[in-house]
Amino acid sequence: MKKYYLAIDIGASSGRHIAGFADKGDIFTQEVYRFPNGVKEEGGHLVWDIDGICRHVVAGIRSAVERYGEPLSVAIDTWGVDYVLMKGDVPIYPCYAYRDDRTAAATEAVHARVPFKELYARTGIQFQPFNTIYQLFDDLQKGRLDGVTDMLMIPEYIAFMLTGTKKREYTNATTTGLVNAQSGCFDEEVVSALGLPKELFPSLSMPGETVGKLRPEIAAAVGGQTEVVLCATHDTASAVEAIEGEGPYISSGTWSLLGVKTERALTDENSRRANWSNEGGVGYVRYQKNIMGLWLVQSLRRELCPDKDFGTIAAEARASAFDGVVDVNDNIFLAPDSMAEAISSRFAEGGKPMSESDFFRCAFLSLAHGYKLALDELSSNVGKRFDALTIVGGGAKNAFLNQLTEEICKVKVNALPIEATAIGNLKIQKERYDNE
Repeated sequence: MKKYYLAIDIGASSGRHIAGFADKGDIFTQEVYRFPNGVKEEGGHLVWDIDGICRHVVAGIRSAVERYGEPLSVAIDTWGVDYVLMKGDVPIYPCYAYRDDRTAAATEAVHARVPFKELYARTGIQFQPFNTIYQLFDDLQKGRLDGVTDMLMIPEYIAFMLTGTKKREYTNATTTGLVNAQSGCFDEEVVSALGLPKELFPSLSMPGETVGKLRPEIAAAVGGQTEVVLCATHDTASAVEAIEGEGPYISSGTWSLLGVKTERALTDENSRRANWSNEGGVGYVRYQKNIMGLWLVQSLRRELCPDKDFGTIAAEARASAFDGVVDVNDNIFLAPDSMAEAISSRFAEGGKPMSESDFFRCAFLSLAHGYKLALDELSSNVGKRFDALTIVGGGAKNAFLNQLTEEICKVKVNALPIEATAIGNLKIQKERYDNE
């Protein structure tokens, strides 16, 4: 059988196992397994079914082995921010999801100890109420950290489940808001000021490093052996690895991440005021901004027309004449009970009721305007105008959104409807293998 690498790419709405075959410098991909993912409500909170995710991870590896034999290596990437607490080798549940609102009081408490201006100067991470730093401080205040020995980000926990080895990876660690932007290590002064247990923040490993072989019981379950390695475990970091060139990008999925590669972190006042983030890349910094993304569209579909495909939704939105725009980064859209009601609440009362296609057109139009605002800020902050924009990920397949983005941002959109995250994941595995 042909040699291949296996990328396990897990997003907030689905997970994918992608086999990557190297041929003359290129990587050819084949999806071998896909599974649904999403938050669930438990005890009044939004949580992840981490055990269910792990079962799918094992099932997907088994599918790959059955089809292609043992992979040369396996690497996992997921969304950032969220984590699993552990006491020794035992996970502490629940595993909270970032859309849960439990950090409302914690954000103020954190900033009372370390003002955000100082926090940003040290870490360069944009304010989001769900950043790991606020989640952990909420845990601290509620006694959840008592006796805890480890904090593993989601892909690190999955790697531990597969191998029994705990490693912390740099790109995902930067999403915590606890990594110093200059040293690339956990910021001991911030950790100390917040009273967080220091043992939760050991040294960081870089993409390309080995985690370990599969546990015997996992190897038996998947029908073969392989080595788990670290890719850029934050999915956006892996996606950016698949983008060639130095121009601005959007990694478009449930979230839209708009940014550009920089040599160093930009922690100036303009960046702080505009809420830009400096997250870890593979040899560079991802200077980028979170935009609410296709979550709006996904939520509207789930609420209004769950049986309608996204192509039909986009076509009907294109035919709508609605021209209203909302601020897509308004926190009201983070986890509303009704996305339609959240959107309609932002327009004057007494107006014409919005149709189904109006809601979707509003979402697409608002995203494009959100992109323009971010792109204008980016140009101002880095002192450079941009005439092109590369879009990767699931959103790159949406021709209507791409058209709106071109028209409103006045840039040439280069849409690459590829599994960018999986390709970046596989690229790091291949480079590690080539360098051995």
